[in-house]
Amino acid sequence: MKGQYTIQAKKGETLLFQYIGYKQERRVVKSATLDVKMKADDVVLEECVVVGYGHELKATKSVSAAYMAVCPTLGIMYDAVNTEEYGQIQENGFKSVSDAPLSTFSIDVDAASYSNMRRFINKGELPPVDAIRTEELVNYFSYDYPKPTGSDPVKITMEAGTCPWNADHRLVRIGLKAKEIPTDNLPASNLVFLIDVSGSMWGANRLDLVKSSLKLLVNNLRDKDKVAIVTYAGSAGVKLEATPGSDKQKIREAIDELTAGGSTAGGAGILLAYKIAKKNFISNGNNRIILCSDGDFNVGVSSAEGLEQLIEKERKSGVFLTVLGYGMGNYKDKKIQVLAEKGNGNHAYIDNLQEANRVLVGEFGATLHTVAKDVKLQVEFNPSQVQAYRLIGYESRLLKDEDFNNDAKDAGDMGAGHTVTAFYEVIPTACLLY
Repeated sequence: MKGQYTIQAKKGETLLFQYIGYKQERRVVKSATLDVKMKADDVVLEECVVVGYGHELKATKSVSAAYMAVCPTLGIMYDAVNTEEYGQIQENGFKSVSDAPLSTFSIDVDAASYSNMRRFINKGELPPVDAIRTEELVNYFSYDYPKPTGSDPVKITMEAGTCPWNADHRLVRIGLKAKEIPTDNLPASNLVFLIDVSGSMWGANRLDLVKSSLKLLVNNLRDKDKVAIVTYAGSAGVKLEATPGSDKQKIREAIDELTAGGSTAGGAGILLAYKIAKKNFISNGNNRIILCSDGDFNVGVSSAEGLEQLIEKERKSGVFLTVLGYGMGNYKDKKIQVLAEKGNGNHAYIDNLQEANRVLVGEFGATLHTVAKDVKLQVEFNPSQVQAYRLIGYESRLLKDEDFNNDAKDAGDMGAGHTVTAFYEVIPTACLLY
């Protein structure tokens, strides 16, 4: 069941692999090692009946992909439906400039939707509509915007051109570039790895990938950095007290010892992680929790609203929250996004080790060190030039116009070297010629 097996066979012989809910695979033995990845069939087993000493399994058609789960009463494996969760997205519509000349929103540096979309496409499937936040696809890529100069943390650039999908409209691009800081010059980091080790995280693309991802980050720790590890399943506990970045072997060994099993007390884990982060707080440093989870919280505080209230309370401590999403089949994107959005942090979906390397190594400073906090944009459209406009994406980041000058209103943060891009589709006034 764990994907490991030993079979006595000779070279040239054909082996038949079959399992309920999966398509049969015939493989010819050519070497001492044979890797087999079975493809799910288009059925989902939904009824389990005991017949004597065996089991009769009845199946019905389903369009969703299947994943493995445990039948608790019989101790056998069966297929369960896809239970991924995404928040509903209501796409921005056009607004009349005469009624609403101001457009105000919080920036967003997250890029989780892109790697999640890639995961679906690599499986030969289209992603659910609500899995795609347009701004996250756009912001996955870095753009060659002018860098800020002097003491400015951010540089803003704008340009306009013909809208690709409607030649009568214009497309306006707003680009932001955050100040770059060499890694060696970044402030000391106080990091807490908050790792979901519940049963839902078992598997190669979940906890195993988490462990490989975090070890990439450990390789880049400096002597002045320190790391603690908090885990949670049915309850939360400290796996590793704050350890200097110079003691990489000790940190790696603690990561290697992690195993998955049990329910998911995510709220308790978050509270404990904040407690440890505050205990080891570095003034003028980078104090951050890095949460690795599929978002499947089911013990204690588990609703999106409850988690939002918890994070809003704890973020006042000055500790930031970065959320790395993992898992396939039960990924709770809706909850993960709330945690990152309200925790003054960023959100990435890790579908493979290359993506982990991009987020935690290639963009180390941008991911972990904030140079501009609560960044908001407010655009004013001239009614003599523009009839109507619509902001493309950022549906969950819209703000009231009066929030722009309200420092108490939380908004997105930019890390060192981050770029942010926003697009407006604009309908010019009838008399305007280009």
